[in-house]
Amino acid sequence: MTRLRTSGRPRGRRVIGRTLLAAALLTAVAAVPATAAVTPGAPVAATARSGLAAPAYQQVAHFYGAYIDAVANGDGGGLAASLRDFYLTSGLRAELNDWEAANHADGVLRAQNTPAGFRVTGGDSGAGHTWSTVRLTWGSETDPTYTYLKVQSDLATGRISGIRE
Repeated sequence: MTRLRTSGRPRGRRVIGRTLLAAALLTAVAAVPATAAVTPGAPVAATARSGLAAPAYQQVAHFYGAYIDAVANGDGGGLAASLRDFYLTSGLRAELNDWEAANHADGVLRAQNTPAGFRVTGGDSGAGHTWSTVRLTWGSETDPTYTYLKVQSDLATGRISGIRE
């Protein structure tokens, strides 16, 4: 299990740190040439993921951590959209736009507000996909409630391709 959010650190530091991390990732991806050399015999999944070696559930955790901080910080537009472009497939982005229009809520979080925390656990893989479970924490530390999302990632690209309740 990966738990990235803790209540012991000031929220401002997390927001700044994750924002800087997201900006660095986006800058690094833009700087990588489109025709990067591929080492003969390199696994296709590692090549297609542009050198991202983290397991899919960690990619999901990185996305949710940065995305929640961006939305909580009031930057639900610019940074959140950039994170969606980087981590989500184009098909999922279109699906989320439809879901959000119908439900008047954030499709990534499946809610109108921002959770207090989250946890991501890895799951089963098959047919080129893997599933992670995202537990969103709502309310206070003394009286938390949880919602769960199933998040699908493409093994070949490392991008998130589905979010289900």
